[in-house]
Amino acid sequence: MSVVNLLRSRVGQAESSALFLSVLAAVFWGSNFEATRIVLADLPPWTAAAGRFVIAAGAIVLCLGVMRRLSWPVLRRNALAYLVLGVIGVAGFNAALFLGMQTSSPVTAALIMGTSPLTTNLLDSALRRQMPTLPAIVGMTVSLSGVGLTVGALSGTRFAPGDILILLGSLAWALYTIGCRRWVRDATPLETSAWTMLAGALTLAMVAFSLETPIVSLAHASFTSWVATLWMALAGSVLAYLFWQVGISRRGPGATSVLFNLVPVSALVVSAIFGRVPDVAQVAGIAIAIFGVLLASDRTFGLERLFRFHRRPEQQV
Repeated sequence: MSVVNLLRSRVGQAESSALFLSVLAAVFWGSNFEATRIVLADLPPWTAAAGRFVIAAGAIVLCLGVMRRLSWPVLRRNALAYLVLGVIGVAGFNAALFLGMQTSSPVTAALIMGTSPLTTNLLDSALRRQMPTLPAIVGMTVSLSGVGLTVGALSGTRFAPGDILILLGSLAWALYTIGCRRWVRDATPLETSAWTMLAGALTLAMVAFSLETPIVSLAHASFTSWVATLWMALAGSVLAYLFWQVGISRRGPGATSVLFNLVPVSALVVSAIFGRVPDVAQVAGIAIAIFGVLLASDRTFGLERLFRFHRRPEQQV
């Protein structure tokens, strides 16, 4: 095997690994909707969000220390970016989710979050002054249609007041996804995840202590709520954010954000595990959403060629 082919093979393997990890992050985030429903039965929203990310931030910073990846030059160089991204993408996104879920349903929330890839790609393309590719546009459209069918939006779901907050959270996540690629310099995905999560956790904790009584609430929380909080903190935050950062760094914000459409699909599957079995329309929506993700990610086994405009023989060089 030549050096060029070997490099291409390794690049392809790295992209495949990044794709898998990004999908896994979406699955973990999808499970957070059911966990959020469980936690909010015992805890007020700011306390629930702060408890999740204080645990998550502590765990991921500890990982940095154990792995000897604490780099103060990296932190100083990106301190402002980490602070802004933590406030927007961690505190803002999750505050909107926990507050919105008080009046919104997990299904509707998942649908609204499913619009984040479209917002991310549009913002990213505008900043780069480039149009999204035709497969990406078609794939996002197909995937969003599948998401709508999956969560029942196409049958006339009504929007609750909390849905506006969740929509703002979706916009915050789009800004976070783009900002991690554009503003953070010479940092690993683990470092970016850790410091933005710490900034977001501190912000959520300050607000929680200002508006609620988190210590008292957590002391009286049920065992089930604690288990759900730990799941959201470790799997639905630490691993999910880290895997997402790997996807952004290797595949770019636009390609990675499309996989966010799998979040509501994952949420529906988790709901089925807890006894709410999907109907035929919802299963069809899952299939459409997954196809759209594959299409936009150039993983349709040759179907993306339908969108390519080939040159005439005399135009080829």
